[in-house]
Amino acid sequence: MDSLKPTSAPTKNKLSKTFHKVIHRKTATKTLSNSGFCLFIPQEHKHKADAKPQLQCFGRECKDESISTPARNRAGALEAFVAKLFATVSAAKAAYAELQTAQFPYNADAIQAADEAVVRELKLLSELKHSFLKKKIDSSPPHVTILLAEIQEQQSLMKMYEITMKKMQGEVDAKEKVFSSLQNELNDAVSNNKALEKKLNSSGQFSVLETVKFSDSNPSGFGFVLHYAVRSVRSFVKVMIREMESSNWDIETAAKAIEPEVDFAKANHRCFAFESFVCREMFDGFDSPNFSFPDESNPSRFVFIDRFKKLKTVNAVQFLKRNPNSGFGKFTRSKYLRLVHPKMETSFSGNLSQRKLINSGEFPETSFFSAFAEMAKRVWLLHCLAFSFDRKVEIFQVGRNCRFSDVYMESLNDDPLAAVDGGFRVAFTVVPGFKIGQAVIQSQVYLHPAVTSAK
Repeated sequence: MDSLKPTSAPTKNKLSKTFHKVIHRKTATKTLSNSGFCLFIPQEHKHKADAKPQLQCFGRECKDESISTPARNRAGALEAFVAKLFATVSAAKAAYAELQTAQFPYNADAIQAADEAVVRELKLLSELKHSFLKKKIDSSPPHVTILLAEIQEQQSLMKMYEITMKKMQGEVDAKEKVFSSLQNELNDAVSNNKALEKKLNSSGQFSVLETVKFSDSNPSGFGFVLHYAVRSVRSFVKVMIREMESSNWDIETAAKAIEPEVDFAKANHRCFAFESFVCREMFDGFDSPNFSFPDESNPSRFVFIDRFKKLKTVNAVQFLKRNPNSGFGKFTRSKYLRLVHPKMETSFSGNLSQRKLINSGEFPETSFFSAFAEMAKRVWLLHCLAFSFDRKVEIFQVGRNCRFSDVYMESLNDDPLAAVDGGFRVAFTVVPGFKIGQAVIQSQVYLHPAVTSAK
């Protein structure tokens, strides 16, 4: 039996290979450099799953490309350059805004300072442009440059806000001055109107007509006199309604007698029916040279001008007493007898003595007749003014249920939108309108809801 020999060679080769593998694995964890090395040290298993392995460097610079310092420095320098560019642009805008503000109102010192600031910022922008073209955008240190640029930009924005606030405050102050001036003018006009009205009511003088000019090219004076004539109509209507109430009249029934098909939206709108009735009677025959009363044929325009001048400043009742048979006297007598019904006069005064006095050619001085005489005088003056023009003056009224037109009509309803929304039509004309050549003076109308007829 052969003895067994030890197998040393195979065992030695096996150990050698195992040792070689271990050494090769350790060597692979080293990264050599010129004068140092880095060890890749794995984390312990107890650490979190997302923990990254550590790279510990020994000696000189580490060769890991993911944390390259030169690339990071270039990105920081570019960011600092852009921040400086935006800050400079903001500063230039603020300086230019200051330059504009300094010009209104003019301030020489402020203009010079702002101009220098604009030039300085533009030069800095030019320098930044050349630096970018030459690729010299290094900023050291970048984070300090970025912080300073942000501060400068915020300061420029604050300056822009201050300039805008000053400009807006200036506009507010200017508008407040205009408002104050207009308010003072309005107060003065109201005071003057009250003084004139008080003077008219106390003395009966119509001195404001002194400003009327007989001009064919400018018929605006006609509208002025028409306005005061309508005011006298409304004053007389107030006196008439007051007498009705004192005599226990039913105002609603009286208004229905004038406009039976109209339902008034408010109780105070009933006065429009009485104003309409008075205007129809007072303006009847207005388009005739002598108001349809017999007189000299075809008087010239200068006759009407003379009539206007003689009557415009005098008291109506006093003029009638002195000139009972004048054209104005005949006009007043005829209109009173037509407008004031005998039953109305009886209910107001208890008798017909005033009517008999007027019929005989005399004129009383009662408050009721004085209000009527003042209204008649103003309508007569309006007629004289109309025929003092070379051009023809036409009077017109709007028929019931006509569509509203803001060219020829003015609504007396409380709601101004009711006239233009298409849902309202003309109930009746309160004050007639006039045409002087191509010029139109609107009629005043009362509106009611349009009724759609059933098929």
